[in-house]
Amino acid sequence: MSAFLWFIIVGGIAGWLAGLVMKGGGYGILGNIVIGIIGAVLGGWVFGVLGLGSGGGLIGSILVAFVGAVILIFLARLIKRA
Repeated sequence: MSAFLWFIIVGGIAGWLAGLVMKGGGYGILGNIVIGIIGAVLGGWVFGVLGLGSGGGLIGSILVAFVGAVILIFLARLIKRA
């Protein structure tokens, strides 16, 4: 249960930060969590492909999820424009 709670918290923080960077605001609590969780999966994959590690810990997890969330928002905008 504790790991699930941390996953939600990390997703929320990463989604909120990505929203600030990419849009100037967040996407609401639920939107931030969803974007952050999907971003964490995407970021983990990207970091793995590049052979990079997150360094572990809470900050590393947030960083990976943030990078993935920014990529996710960027891709969603590209698709939306097409």
